[in-house]
Amino acid sequence: MSEPVSEPLSDPGTDPFDIRDPLPPVGTTVLEASAGTGKTWTIGALVTRFVAEGEAKLEEMLVVTFGRAASQELRERVRSQLVEAEQALADPTRAAGGSDLLDLLLDADPAEVALRRRRIRDALGSFDAATIATTHQFCQMVLRSLGVAGDTDASARLVEDLDELLVEVVDDIYLRGFADDPTPPTFTRADALALARAAVGDPQARLEPAAAERTSEPGRRLGFARLVRDEMDRRKRRLGVLSYDDLLSQLADALAQEDAPARERMRGRWKVVLVDEFQDTDPVQWQVLDRAFSGHARMVLIGDPKQAIYAFRGGDVVTYLSAAESASVEKTLATNWRSDQPLLDSVQVLLRGAALGDERIVVHPVRAAHAESRLVGAPEPDPFRVRVMRRDQLGHTGSKGLKMGDVRPHIARDCAHDIRELLTSEATFAGDPIAPGHVAVLAHTGKHLLEVKRALAEVGVPAVIAGGGSVFATPAALEWLRLLEALERPHRSARVRSAALTPFLGYDAVALDADESLTDVVADRLRDWVDLFDRRGIAAVLEAAVIGGLYERVLATTDGERLLTDLRHVGQALHEAALVDRLGLVALLTWLREQMAEDKVQVASERTRRLDSDAAAVQLVTIHGSKGLQYPVVYLPFVADRFARDPQHIQQ
Repeated sequence: MSEPVSEPLSDPGTDPFDIRDPLPPVGTTVLEASAGTGKTWTIGALVTRFVAEGEAKLEEMLVVTFGRAASQELRERVRSQLVEAEQALADPTRAAGGSDLLDLLLDADPAEVALRRRRIRDALGSFDAATIATTHQFCQMVLRSLGVAGDTDASARLVEDLDELLVEVVDDIYLRGFADDPTPPTFTRADALALARAAVGDPQARLEPAAAERTSEPGRRLGFARLVRDEMDRRKRRLGVLSYDDLLSQLADALAQEDAPARERMRGRWKVVLVDEFQDTDPVQWQVLDRAFSGHARMVLIGDPKQAIYAFRGGDVVTYLSAAESASVEKTLATNWRSDQPLLDSVQVLLRGAALGDERIVVHPVRAAHAESRLVGAPEPDPFRVRVMRRDQLGHTGSKGLKMGDVRPHIARDCAHDIRELLTSEATFAGDPIAPGHVAVLAHTGKHLLEVKRALAEVGVPAVIAGGGSVFATPAALEWLRLLEALERPHRSARVRSAALTPFLGYDAVALDADESLTDVVADRLRDWVDLFDRRGIAAVLEAAVIGGLYERVLATTDGERLLTDLRHVGQALHEAALVDRLGLVALLTWLREQMAEDKVQVASERTRRLDSDAAAVQLVTIHGSKGLQYPVVYLPFVADRFARDPQHIQQ
């Protein structure tokens, strides 16, 4: 990754970071980053420089990120950069001009180059000892190493999800508070559960209004939240379990005193601390890092304050800004490695200099590694377009407001037709013909994505909702529900006809209406499948449907591969539930309904939708699931369709 030749940035609020600059000194360095500016590459490059130049051994460096998947990816990226540097130092002729980092490492006398290579080889040999972890993983590591000095139960079990325990606590306290009260409850059980999740989910948040009258509704809500917090702590101690928030709080407490053993232990072990995605750091996480390392280690914080305003993963914009104010060095990652310069120029017309909620969070300009547009020959050549749907296009006149429910289908169809026009043109991206897999549609919700998916299907463009979400919130789960309802009562003609329209049986409404005897034919087959279920289980029913042409029927549709993947996934989940819990047909139907219930807020990882194998499809992704930078062409049809409700629970 070499920096492109370009004019220097003219924004006075930016000091571009260059990997060839002197290594960060002892103290806090903040590198402000925007999407696509190479945060992960920068961390790997800094690790490589620290090791190669003898400033720190790999085991003396702590690299922190958020989420297990992110930490695994970061570990792989760091290792690959160390391998790349070792190979370059072994054969300088092959690495010349490879990147600024490699050029810098090779800019030394032969003896120093050989020494740098040896240091990197030693680091690779002991790479398993590298501390590249999530915040919670390294907190757990430190607490275990402290023993009794850490004031934590060494036998306590770390539990990722305590929601079942929370629901139990809420039910107990709610019944105790309102069961014997002759007056109606002050708030519903659903409100109580939402309040409890907010209070326990952010244990550092202050509960207000603290001075509320005890018998008033705010006072009763306040008292309920306090009781839930106290009871959760009591039951966790009794059960010997810890949450991730407990780990953070315990380590923060262990670091509270200036002469705390935890401070000495952490400073003695890690001389360099690199924090990725720092904008997602919450107040307690920063408290841990600040108490342990500020002024004693080389701490580099890389993050995007423009993302901090959304408070993803508990991140706090005030925390980011206070950390930035304490930094001795502030610089900006000023090169976007994903987008083209014409696109950046267009976006900057709208956003450059905009303050996002705070005058210290400003949209700074960045350069692009790609000076020219890589999309060539598109029907609409502009890299950035804003499409506006006028009232007259919808057949409306006057000034009366329009319902978004009436407008969204028109927007989805407009998006689908624009995508089809692009895909059927002779456009190329980076020299390759444009294909459906090059295109992504981003929206706030899965419901909006389904609108676009239906519109794309109407114009014959394959599309797939990429990853995320529960498989029980898909059309496939509804198809299974219709089939199981018919299997439960095959004598009910309404259920039989509904099941006949599913892909398991493959009839259409026209055929059913034209020949009433088909209902009896389908009912007989369903009775056969009931016998099959009783003898061999739901897997045998699915296999019977496959023999009857399920695959052929589904794959003949535009989005068939996606639907088939989900049908098989739900079928396997049903088989597992029936096998493990010994469920009959009625119980299995009840189980499926529970999984599909809207209040099923906790989605187990094995229930997350699997990716289908159809990469040659337009990718439909939620904005929270992707920034869209990995896709050459991105559509945001509903970006203005955002109604922000007043929050029920104010958090500061």
